[in-house]
Amino acid sequence: QVQLVESGGGLVHPGGSLRLSCAASGFTSYGDTIGWFRQAPGKEREGVSCISSNDGSAYYADSVKGRFTISRDSAKNTVYLQMDSLNPVDTAFYYCALGTRTTVQHMCRWVAGVDFWGKGTLVTVSS
Repeated sequence: QVQLVESGGGLVHPGGSLRLSCAASGFTSYGDTIGWFRQAPGKEREGVSCISSNDGSAYYADSVKGRFTISRDSAKNTVYLQMDSLNPVDTAFYYCALGTRTTVQHMCRWVAGVDFWGKGTLVTVSS
């Protein structure tokens, strides 16, 4: 059984940076898609960035493109989300997710094909 545990959330000023970590345990198959989603109060959950374990291809939402970077350390079985130039609009609970039969575009754009969710970590961007 796959378990996903997020860490790295917290309070940061506008323009600051945070790095989120998603530690995965249990069996993961070649071709899995792992990604980050976020949900602000009163809003729908949206895909932020996803990465393929197959070829390393990545997807970024337009709202974070150029500011966020997703990466994976295969040896540590950990996926990171480096968040720079943070804005108050980035404030949300951030969730790590894994899909076994999907693509980065499908999972991230439509919040679809997710088989496992982490419990989330809160990111607050405020002055």
